[in-house]
Amino acid sequence: MKNLNEILKKENYKKVKFIITKTRHLLIKVKINGVLGNFILDTGASNSCIGFESVELFLLVPKKSASKAAGAGATGMLTQIATKNHLQIGNWKNNTFDLVIFDLSHVNEALMQHKANPVHGIIGADILMKGKAIVDYYNHYLYLLK
Repeated sequence: MKNLNEILKKENYKKVKFIITKTRHLLIKVKINGVLGNFILDTGASNSCIGFESVELFLLVPKKSASKAAGAGATGMLTQIATKNHLQIGNWKNNTFDLVIFDLSHVNEALMQHKANPVHGIIGADILMKGKAIVDYYNHYLYLLK
């Protein structure tokens, strides 16, 4: 493919830069309810989430959830949910997005053991599917359809 960026631009995709950390995670800047944070872009995560410690920072209104979360190294974690949040990744926006809230300490502890900075949350497949995402690993860009 000659120029992915030009093709996707014509299709109305928005381009967002991500970085690859020393732990090989994809790190992306995201605004939630107007507050900027650091998030792991995780195509294998079913839902986007935020840690309990970031609820106030991102102006979330948590509600009880019967769901349990599972992730790398942890299962059966209690969750809450925050509904109808404003989410912005680059110029791509969604004004009615739900986020799972759960204990991200195991993720951040693992990152810090590798001398990497902690994150506020994870951007998962729910957002990636909604934005019809295309991940360009080679050039470090996420493309989302407006």
